[in-house]
Amino acid sequence: MMDDEQVLASDGVTYVVQVGATVRRPARPFTATIQTYLHHLHARGFHEAPTPLGYDEQGREVLSFVAGDVPQEPLPDYACTDEVLVPLGRLIRRLHDAAADFTPPIDAVWGGIPGTPAGVVPLFEKPELIAHQDYCPGNVVFRDGLPAAFIDFDLSRPTTRVADLVNAMYWWSPLMHPTDRPPALRDADVPARVRILADAYGMTPEQRALVVPTALQRAANAIPAMRAAAKADAVFRSWWDGGLEGRLLRAQKWLAESAGRIDEELR
Repeated sequence: MMDDEQVLASDGVTYVVQVGATVRRPARPFTATIQTYLHHLHARGFHEAPTPLGYDEQGREVLSFVAGDVPQEPLPDYACTDEVLVPLGRLIRRLHDAAADFTPPIDAVWGGIPGTPAGVVPLFEKPELIAHQDYCPGNVVFRDGLPAAFIDFDLSRPTTRVADLVNAMYWWSPLMHPTDRPPALRDADVPARVRILADAYGMTPEQRALVVPTALQRAANAIPAMRAAAKADAVFRSWWDGGLEGRLLRAQKWLAESAGRIDEELR
């Protein structure tokens, strides 16, 4: 480790340090693909993401440091307002539009969670673009109390606009049982917050009609996917043993009960 390195993350999934205005992290099989993707986003005018800077003398991936505040879970009150959802939805739309004409390299490698789950049903028949697919609070940078950039594109992969936005809805509406939401969102009007994100993004009627079916299938897929990951990886096992299975089951049940209200709000 260099003398001027500051540890940003060491949760077992990855080890990330800041060195001056850069971030260094271990290179992985998908690193070159993601760096190519990030280059494309910047070339298309989407600068609200890390700039890829190659590799350092230790072989680590080097990215520009994205300044701002990254909320930790549970979400702090300032990150739970309805007003936060508008710039978030607009930022995702800009990312999607910048990525729309990206052609992955022939040898592209995409990241994902470990394990080989059984019973997972694809969320779509054909991907439309490459997108972030992991809008958890730790990957959204705030400035002046509002979302301003995205970091950690490790799970970026072929998807659809709806599936990617549903990922953001899961974290930020959120599509969770009240017991598992941040305190400030326990009594939130989730259907209304889903609509705010959809409106900010500019979803078409056709896209809105796919939100609930996609969210329901995503919730069903999460359980076998995370169970398989827990069997394959010690970090995921600790999350699973720490109550993740219960949270996923509660989310699935709550979403099934709330699907009609969400769908009605989107129309």
